[in-house]
Parts: sequence; C-alpha cells; structure tokens
Amino acid sequence: MTAVDSRPVAERRQGSDHVTAGARVKAFVALTKPRIIELLLITTVPVMFLAEGGVPDLWLVLATCVGGYLSAGGANALNMYIDRDIDALMDRTRNRPLVTGVLRPAEALVFGMSLAVVSTLWFGLLVNWASAALSLGALLFYVVVYTMLLKRRTSQNIVWGGIAGCLPVLIGWSSVTGTLSWGAAVLFLVIFFWTPPHYWPLSMKVKEDYARVGVPMLPVIAANTVVARQIVVYSWIMVGVSLLLWPLGYAGWFYTAVAAAAGCWWLWEAHALQARARAGVRGAKLKEMRLFHWSITYVSLVFLAVALDPFIS
Repeated sequence: MTAVDSRPVAERRQGSDHVTAGARVKAFVALTKPRIIELLLITTVPVMFLAEGGVPDLWLVLATCVGGYLSAGGANALNMYIDRDIDALMDRTRNRPLVTGVLRPAEALVFGMSLAVVSTLWFGLLVNWASAALSLGALLFYVVVYTMLLKRRTSQNIVWGGIAGCLPVLIGWSSVTGTLSWGAAVLFLVIFFWTPPHYWPLSMKVKEDYARVGVPMLPVIAANTVVARQIVVYSWIMVGVSLLLWPLGYAGWFYTAVAAAAGCWWLWEAHALQARARAGVRGAKLKEMRLFHWSITYVSLVFLAVALDPFIS
C-alpha cells in the first residue's frame, strides 16, 4: 500500500504559492466533484420532460442544470472542507486539493459558501423560489446532516444522508410546475432506495480506508453477508417502487418495460453478490464493483426512459 503523508496540510504546501493558475482552476473544479454532479443531473433533466409531458423550455433546462451544478458543487466543496482531515488518511481521497495543498482550507470554505448563495439566488431569480428552497435544502442536508452529523457516527449514514441526492428529482419537477406531485415522490423514493445498494458495494471495496479513519460505513462494522443481504432488500424495494409510475398514471408501457428489464438485471447482480458473500468469497473474487458499475447504468437507463416515455408511450 502506498504510504500516506500524515503531516498537516500546511506543512505539505511547499511551493503551493507558485502553483499555476491553470492548476488552481482545476483544483476549484475538483472541489465540486463533477462526476457526482453528472449523476445528479441525470436524475434532474428527465424528470423535467415527464413533468412537462414533452419537451420543456430549453432555457429552463439550462438554467436548472447550471443552478444544480452550482448548488451541488457548493455542497461538495464544503464537504471536502469538513472532511479534509480524514481525506488525508484515505488512499482514494489523498489527492484531493485540500490534501495536496493546492488550495487552502479557507479558500474552499469561501468557495463553497459563495456557491451556496449564488445557486440559491440563481434558482430563485431564473427558475422559481420553490426550486431554490429545495436546492438550498439539499445543500444543507448534505453538509450538515450527512457530513457533520451522520457520516462519522452511524452505519446508516448513507441511507439517511442519501436524501440529499434524492432532492434533484424534486427540483427537476418543481422547476417546470412550481409544485410537486406523486410522480415526483415515486422517483424520489427510487433514488432513496437506490443509494445504499449503489454505495455499499464501493464501501465493501474500500472498507479498509473507512476503517482507518473511523467512519462506520456498514461494510466496516458488518460481515459481507450482512451487507449483501441489506443490498438485496433495498434492491427489491427499489425495483418495486420504480414500477409504481405506471399504475399511478405517470408513465406508459415504454418506461415500465425498461424499468422492469433493468430492475431484473439489477436483482440478478444483487443476488449473485449475496451468493458470493455467503460462499465466503473475498478479495477481487467478490466482484462487488460489478453491482456498483451496473448501478450507474441502471439509473441512467431508468431516467432516460422517464424522459422518452412521454413521446413513445
């Protein structure tokens, strides 16, 4: 394992005052965690199509996407500011800007808070104030409830902390209608039940990292068989909830067919992981990342079907 430099960040900032402007810009972008925001936008834009029952105003889509990026980016920057102590000790996060010293903690704090203010005003002035309130609520939930209160205290951190990642669904709906609906609530619950079985396989892979810093992710404190059983339970609920859009009248045969097919494949992978865990398979042969990677494909397919269903069904 690669040795981790455990010196305080300030001591590792040798020469950081001479970092190029381009490197600093890249560091500020890295604070926003762009790859995570991609997933959030995947769940926001299709819901706008469903809420509109067709193609929403494209300027509204653009404004919602920009506002969503600013808000989520601010939340992620503040998350990195708060977690900079444990990020320095974890292999997968030791190259983050506040650990390497490319940026100072104060810069990340100001940057994150500025994005929080700008994104709220952006939503309020260019979209609507309902979406602004939901956006600010998602940011505060992620930073305060998940990062500050849950992450280091309970193995249920990702379950309840994941609510922040569900709110972009409601933001997408409210940006078009100014209100919420049962259809939006169903898709909110899909992401709620998707988040734990999406993240727990990754946590199984890097549980030594979390154990080293005392973060009680479920795979750290429970056996693989227990984690796999929880993954299967959440997976069945998620697939069942995803099919509710049809009987509630929010989707037709196309969405239902895609959700059912993708859900069946998900359940196959979830049960396969459980079977390997029960057999005592460890290390690379556990193949826990198969479900993690499929989870991203799954949510992309289901929400693409959400966007296309009004035109096909």
